[in-house]
Amino acid sequence: MSGRARIGITTSYADGLQSLDARYAQAVEAAGGIPIIAPIFQREDTAREFAAMLDGLIITGGPGITRGLIGALPPDLPAVDARRDRSDALIFQAMADRPFLGICYGMQFANALAGGTIFGDVQAQAKADAHSAERGASEHEIRVAPDSRLRAILGAERLSTNSRHIQALADLGAGLRVSARAADGVIEAIESADGRVIGVQFHPERMLDRALPLFEDLVARASR
Repeated sequence: MSGRARIGITTSYADGLQSLDARYAQAVEAAGGIPIIAPIFQREDTAREFAAMLDGLIITGGPGITRGLIGALPPDLPAVDARRDRSDALIFQAMADRPFLGICYGMQFANALAGGTIFGDVQAQAKADAHSAERGASEHEIRVAPDSRLRAILGAERLSTNSRHIQALADLGAGLRVSARAADGVIEAIESADGRVIGVQFHPERMLDRALPLFEDLVARASR
């Protein structure tokens, strides 16, 4: 597809309404791409035809993931709507050959689809620190693996990031590796061996002063 890269962006869904933090689309535009907001797909063929218009995909943050779940969701984390779960799976699978960025829930979702597992409550199950503002933590530092694509993108060994999650990755899915961890060992970023998939547990759209290169990398990969 000629011209600027078209990046699909998934949305949250509840009570029949889609919603999206405008900063996701603004980040894609700031990186030189064209943001395309995805609907909630009901049919596989619709997702495939929509995917044909796109060059890359972002699955955004959301409520509690239920795929690959270890244990139960805690009372302070609502479960994702089953219609969003199905829709995200349809578009992710339809774009299996194109660049992907998973953000928070989106990273967990990609890991689960690859056969990985997710802690329902990482603080309780893995004795980790608090990783959400509701539990007393809003920012922390991550350490980026030296040989990772993420290190090449960010150009930094350490990065101070926001922290807005209760769940976290437990076991990695097939073909994925850890590219960053928090001080307590929680997985903060993953990537695929072929470089197609990048996932981060933090929210880069909320910290473009430090994390815009993630979106620039996605747009650059999608432009090839």
